[in-house]
Amino acid sequence: QVRLVESGGGLVQPGGSLRLSCAASGSVFSINYMGWYRQAPGNQRELVAGISPSAPGGIADYRDSVKGRFTISIDNADKTQYLQMNSLKPEDTAVYYCYARIMPFGRDRFVDYWGQGTQVVVSP
Repeated sequence: QVRLVESGGGLVQPGGSLRLSCAASGSVFSINYMGWYRQAPGNQRELVAGISPSAPGGIADYRDSVKGRFTISIDNADKTQYLQMNSLKPEDTAVYYCYARIMPFGRDRFVDYWGQGTQVVVSP
């Protein structure tokens, strides 16, 4: 079984920072995409940042509202992705979900996996 386990959410004041972590465990043969989504109450889940571990240069994609403030990174050896969030704003408040497209051992195709979600609240 493959699992994604998140950590790092919490309450922070505007302008503060948080770092989210997401570790993939289990029968992971290959990962071709990792990313972070968020969902605020009443809103649809939206992509925050994504990166392909195998892409040359590891260029990441970010939604416009977080560019320059959030940074996604990957530790390939530990199969862990991180989201460093700086200069947080109240509108960043949401449940954050990590995502990975993984080919498990014994399978011949990639499968979508999600973390359990972690709450981020940005408030004075």
